[in-house]
Amino acid sequence: MNLQLVIPTENDIEDIAAQVAEYVKAEKVVLFHGSMGAGKTTFIRSLVKQLGSNDEVSSPTFSIVNEYAYPKGSIYHFDFYRIENEEEAYDIGFEEYLYSDEICLIEWPERVSGLLPDDVLEIEIVAQPDDSRILNLTRA
Repeated sequence: MNLQLVIPTENDIEDIAAQVAEYVKAEKVVLFHGSMGAGKTTFIRSLVKQLGSNDEVSSPTFSIVNEYAYPKGSIYHFDFYRIENEEEAYDIGFEEYLYSDEICLIEWPERVSGLLPDDVLEIEIVAQPDDSRILNLTRA
């Protein structure tokens, strides 16, 4: 599957997140690619809300992982920007999260590429000069 979605303005994030939520429910492990400031955490905040969570979503840059409750279990939100190597992810039990059958949303997945399963949903967020965002969804 290859799908491209456009978020014209910040006001449209919720609508696009609702569409993407259906894919996330099916795939469970979602990799978010994009440059610093592309809007990964902002989009994840809307996505978690669309999945039914009332928890406050914040970037897990320093904690590495945040957990949010939603009606069907847990959503784990990872940010691997600050890790030095895959061993650090392994030490926090990353593989247990991946195979828990809960939703895992992963920012900066290239830093843990050797630990990732083959069957994932990848979302690339590309900021445009007009402040819109393009989301490229690919199922591996």
